[in-house]
Amino acid sequence: MPLWRDGRFADDVWTALDDAAPLPERGAIVVPLARWDKEKAALETRADPVGVEIAAGKDALPHLAEAAHRPLVALRFDKFADGRAFSYAELLRSRHGFKGELRATGEVLLDEIPLMARCGFSSFAVSDANTLRALKEGRLPRRSLYYQPALGPHEAPAGTRPWLRRAAS
Repeated sequence: MPLWRDGRFADDVWTALDDAAPLPERGAIVVPLARWDKEKAALETRADPVGVEIAAGKDALPHLAEAAHRPLVALRFDKFADGRAFSYAELLRSRHGFKGELRATGEVLLDEIPLMARCGFSSFAVSDANTLRALKEGRLPRRSLYYQPALGPHEAPAGTRPWLRRAAS
């Protein structure tokens, strides 16, 4: 699946595995949260990096603090209308101090990429044909106004009504 990072398509050094796929001997891997929970001891002894993929759900929140210690966390957008991964991204960055690669997977759509980036996502696994075409053509949407605050150095200080519309920096 094509990976969008830093304004361009990039090679993906990570191999995404499902719950049943055999573990490769070498290479960086990403495993689903359920597999991480079941095979944690073995996965932590690997010489190569292990990332975790978290799908939106009620059981995801308690795992964010532990996931923040992985080099890569992939947050899965299962449906366009489910925005919980936006909140998980912000919590990973602000509350848990996550500094690694934060990847959006699943239904990653063009108009949401700038908003995902504002919440802390650093890479995007893109499968939607229209989104891929637009990115290849350099048509990433630009925003001039934001309604809500987000991560970043140019946000309004607490108590200054940051929910009001303001120009993007």
